Amino acid sequence: MALSFILSLLLGSFSLAPASRNTTAGCAIIRPPRDGGIRYRGLTQEQIRSVQVLPVDYEIEYICRGNRVIVGPKVRKCLPDGTWTDLNQRSKCLLPCARVWTSLENGRVTVHPPGPAVEGTILHYSCLEGFILVGRNSTQCTKLGKWDSPKPVCHYDRHYTGKKKLYIGALFPMSGGWPGGQACLPAAQMALDLVNKRTDILPDYELELIYYDSMCDPGEATKLLYDLLYTEPIKIVLMPGCSSVSTLVAEAARMWNLIVLSYGSSSPALSNRQRFPTFFRTHPSATLHNPTRVQLFQKWKWTKIATIQQTTEVFTSTLDDLEQRVKEAGIEISVRQSFLTDPAVAVKNLKRQDARIIVGLFYETEARKVFCEVYKEKLYGKKYVWFLIGWYADNWFKIKDPSINCTVEQMTEAVEGHVTTEIVMLNPETVRGASNLTSQEFLAQLMSKLGGKNPEETGGFQEAPLAYDAVWALALALNKTVGPLKAKGRRLEDFNYNNKDITAEIYRALNTSSFEGVSGHVVFDAQGSRMAWTLIEQLQGGSYKKIGYFDMTKGNLSWYGNDRWIGSDPPADQTVVIQKFRYLSQKLFVSVSVFAGLGILMGIVCLTFNIYNSNVRYIQNSQPYLNNMTAVGCMMALAAVFPLGIDGLHVRNSQFPVVCQFRLWLLGLGFSLAYGSMFTKIWWVHTVFTKKDEKKDKRKHLEPWKLYATVGVLLVIDILSLMIWQIVDPLHITVEKFTKEAPKGDVDQLIEPLLQHCSSEKMNTWLGVVYGYKGLLLLLGIFLAYETKSVSTEKINDHRAVGMAIYNVSVLCMITAPVTMILSSKQDASFAFASLAIIFSVYITLVVLFVPKMRRLITRGEWQSDQQETMKTGSSTNNNDEEKSRQLERENKELQKIIQEKEERVSELRNQLSERQALRSRKRPTTSNQNHSSPSLPAPQNDPRSLLPPPGYPLPASDKHSLPPTFSNSSTLYQPDGKINRNNCHPGRLQLLYK
Repeated sequence: MALSFILSLLLGSFSLAPASRNTTAGCAIIRPPRDGGIRYRGLTQEQIRSVQVLPVDYEIEYICRGNRVIVGPKVRKCLPDGTWTDLNQRSKCLLPCARVWTSLENGRVTVHPPGPAVEGTILHYSCLEGFILVGRNSTQCTKLGKWDSPKPVCHYDRHYTGKKKLYIGALFPMSGGWPGGQACLPAAQMALDLVNKRTDILPDYELELIYYDSMCDPGEATKLLYDLLYTEPIKIVLMPGCSSVSTLVAEAARMWNLIVLSYGSSSPALSNRQRFPTFFRTHPSATLHNPTRVQLFQKWKWTKIATIQQTTEVFTSTLDDLEQRVKEAGIEISVRQSFLTDPAVAVKNLKRQDARIIVGLFYETEARKVFCEVYKEKLYGKKYVWFLIGWYADNWFKIKDPSINCTVEQMTEAVEGHVTTEIVMLNPETVRGASNLTSQEFLAQLMSKLGGKNPEETGGFQEAPLAYDAVWALALALNKTVGPLKAKGRRLEDFNYNNKDITAEIYRALNTSSFEGVSGHVVFDAQGSRMAWTLIEQLQGGSYKKIGYFDMTKGNLSWYGNDRWIGSDPPADQTVVIQKFRYLSQKLFVSVSVFAGLGILMGIVCLTFNIYNSNVRYIQNSQPYLNNMTAVGCMMALAAVFPLGIDGLHVRNSQFPVVCQFRLWLLGLGFSLAYGSMFTKIWWVHTVFTKKDEKKDKRKHLEPWKLYATVGVLLVIDILSLMIWQIVDPLHITVEKFTKEAPKGDVDQLIEPLLQHCSSEKMNTWLGVVYGYKGLLLLLGIFLAYETKSVSTEKINDHRAVGMAIYNVSVLCMITAPVTMILSSKQDASFAFASLAIIFSVYITLVVLFVPKMRRLITRGEWQSDQQETMKTGSSTNNNDEEKSRQLERENKELQKIIQEKEERVSELRNQLSERQALRSRKRPTTSNQNHSSPSLPAPQNDPRSLLPPPGYPLPASDKHSLPPTFSNSSTLYQPDGKINRNNCHPGRLQLLYK
């Protein structure tokens, strides 16, 4: 509809001129031929009736009625000068005659005028040498569409003594995707000339080649194959080139009992004997490249490749075979791209998916398109290797191609360094074969026949030896069949498309062929494919260099060692990932180890001090054995710092789990000893001094073995839990992988950092149990320390220091545990945080617990007097101290009872005083009235003497002690909780209370 609208606008602007007159704006409508019509494209019937002038470039098409055919131009186009194309050639619709008359077995047919056989066409017949024409030598097609005479025949002349001709039907692609016929046709003609001159090969026959240009196009080849089969003379063998054409010919040939011998077909699909039972080829199958490619992949240690192919059967079959072979070799095809005509998208996908080693399967013309896109996408250079087919022309990338927009320099840059695998098509040895020519002599003659053309610009130059040997293979096979056929009463010239016996003899002869040709030793396998060596070449500096050979039959790779790469070595098949372990900073490890060592030395000093002064009363009152445990636990915790910093840099992987065990046990047992001993002290103080008096009295007598037993229980719990952990789920090495990092510089590498960890299958579960248990102990320790902060006792005289140490240890542990789990992937930070937390905890604990003791003993010299007294009294010291303590407690109770009695006495005296004052006020009521103007009496003072009874009153008999003059108020003597206030105690009792 859009086209109709445009045409209507154009036609509307034209002037309606008479039909006989041309205009510069278009062409006048012309009449159709007789018995025919005109198809107007894009116009409706109404427009056709109304339009008389058609625009420039408009095309019309003639059509004929019935079974008539158009003779002459079928399409005409309007020219800018107002005329139609080819007006000097008349178009007619004529009846055709039967095409069977246009061919003659063992003869020739000349058509006049050339073209289809229609009304008025005259055919002239003639027979080949050795045959006699029976019938009229000419016939004419009448207006009724019938020939005016029967078709003649050519009978064999038994009296003929000359050579009989055998015809070979050939298709040589002179253009198209692979113009191999440019060199293969001259090579085949050279072989025919030599064969026909030989008296020992087919002496009674002459081979003649009938060929057409297939353009490597199956559609064109179909038409040409029809002409070959339905046009005389009969062809005894067909010789196609180009895989797509050979596939068509070989599949159809069996219907005519024809042998097919190809010189330039590499498709693996042609090796199917069931589909192509009569097919042979001197060109090896493309699958012969694949073992060579796999061998090279393994040589260069590539395990990942990519492919890009033109969508044709030959390349699809080759790629399927390659995929099977690389799979068996343990090589992966990571990317597989294909294209029909435009490779741009496929090349972009290769780039996007980081393809490095790329196998390209396409014809030469498509190769230029591919590498133009390769240049645009920068898919070349030292990171990439391309594998191409070796049968392109040597300068294929320098040939100007209007279908690409890349310069020769750009193409040369893009293809540099690629590798080709090519079937050995020219015998490298100086050997004279069946043709009595060496390979070099053949090349010289071929160059002469080509007329000095540049071999690099001549299509099929490399395959020319294969075409040459194909003719020789056919000639030798036909020569081999003469004897067996003669024994059966048959001759080669008796061959026709229905004769299976002659075809079978030719098949057997070809199948057993074995001779030396200019392309090497010619022999066919069971599938009819040529077996040969593979040549490996590399493009170096714009020209191909041989770098090796591969013999598939023996699996032998002959390597020259002259391969050259843009980089120093063959590129990697993917970005090289270098796994690099992260190790702890040695400076940090040494620094922390020094502090840990100093802490251990400090622990030894504290432990020595505590043991040496264990007989000193002040040290004894701090429970020295528990302090010894604390010092030992601190040293064990500090010792855990060393295995905590040991990693794969210092030990082998097999030894690493042992290091993990040391970390766990040293830190676990060290914590249990150090913190457990402190927790036991603070727990005992809280238990004794926060209970009721009756329970407190029962527990004030300290039994040391209970303290040691408590520490032992905590230690046993840790030992059992660690043993169960290591038996059920032992620690082992796990490796953490980090995001890949790109190193500095233009290096095709990525660094994958790795970090070793000590772990187990259910690490989080075990850590949860341990952290939960230890966390409860820490929280309980903080609570007990807070509750006992105001308690003072000589049984454990350092419990306040223990509480302070518990505060610090708990806070550091509760912060360190989650932080180290978060920082587990940062080895330096995690180690620094954990080790410094251990060191600070230990340092604080040792300083708080032991430094005050050292300072007191040093400054006061207590260790001297206590040691001397201890030497005199011996082991009775502890017993005397306990007796004195009990005596002081009894005296303290007595004092409390006395104070209670005094309180009651004071209350009684106050009551008496108030009664006496009230009695006096009643006896002298008037005195105050009379003397109301006199100064008032001073207010009574709280004189302690006022608390005494009036004169004449005796003291109470129960009061055996006089009230101390310093007691001005009984409420200030003792605090509400019943505790003695030290400032209000009678001086006479102070000695008793603190004796």
